[in-house]
Amino acid sequence: MTVSRRDFLLWGTAGSTALALGSAWSQAPANLGTAALPAQGWRQFSLGSAEVFALNDGVVRRPLGEEFVRNAPLEQVKAVLASQQLPTEYIDVPYNSFLMVVGGKRWLIDAGFADNGPANTGRLLENLRGAGFNAADIDVVLLSHLHGDHVSGLRRKDGSLVFANATVLVPTPEYDFWMDPKRLEAAPPGARPGFVNARRVLDNYPADKLQRFTPGERLLGAVDSIAAFGHSPGHTLFTLRGTQSQFTYLADAAHYPALFTRNPDWQVQFDMDAEAARASRRAALARAAADQGIVGGYHFPFPGFGRIKAEGNGYAFQTM
Repeated sequence: MTVSRRDFLLWGTAGSTALALGSAWSQAPANLGTAALPAQGWRQFSLGSAEVFALNDGVVRRPLGEEFVRNAPLEQVKAVLASQQLPTEYIDVPYNSFLMVVGGKRWLIDAGFADNGPANTGRLLENLRGAGFNAADIDVVLLSHLHGDHVSGLRRKDGSLVFANATVLVPTPEYDFWMDPKRLEAAPPGARPGFVNARRVLDNYPADKLQRFTPGERLLGAVDSIAAFGHSPGHTLFTLRGTQSQFTYLADAAHYPALFTRNPDWQVQFDMDAEAARASRRAALARAAADQGIVGGYHFPFPGFGRIKAEGNGYAFQTM
């Protein structure tokens, strides 16, 4: 994926701080209150002999402004939220990782913030323990992409590894983009934090614990990877197939579902290549509606998994 100069500047200006460690935009003004955390921050479902656990890393309240949906008027965005009995002055953004236990291996998808994020985040390890596991139990960490809220949790602030026993799998085009020193130099100032954070996490990562893959490959004989570029240069989805159904992790392909499943052509401010992201979103939602498997989303309302059904010119997400 080639990020156009226009998209790069727009993304850098509007969304860069979301890719850094803890960010100003994610701290809502006091008069908007604080987002409620789930009473139980983990949930489980079975997929044949495999088990999948949703693990909440936190919820952040952010004001809703003109910048959040780049190609729709704010009043129209608010009307869509109001039609679903949701607040219109702010959005509560969850962060959900998923643990897949299959074939005796424990696969964690995306790593949250650890102790690097804003208030009301960093709950992943606590909820992992609630589900009966520890960080040392994780065999594989799958990274959908390298935006800060997905990758920061691999390292604590002191530089120590959170999942020290795990092999980390990262999409090659994603790695190549964020770790390229020439792109860092060319990035507008607002976009630099994303590059700096990716390097903070992955520079000098133990070589025997970091592997790159080409989106589209089957990973370690168990999980299918699916290219869904646009939100980022190597944004990747993952599918685990069971005997009767399947689970597909949508990562940020549809971001906040109340808006972007219902209006797949809308562009969230964090999509780095808006047109490629729109095409990837349309394709992912069409597949999910057709096969009626279970889907999970990083920013979907906890527990973050359910099913997609066609509705109007878009889709609806139905929590299980």
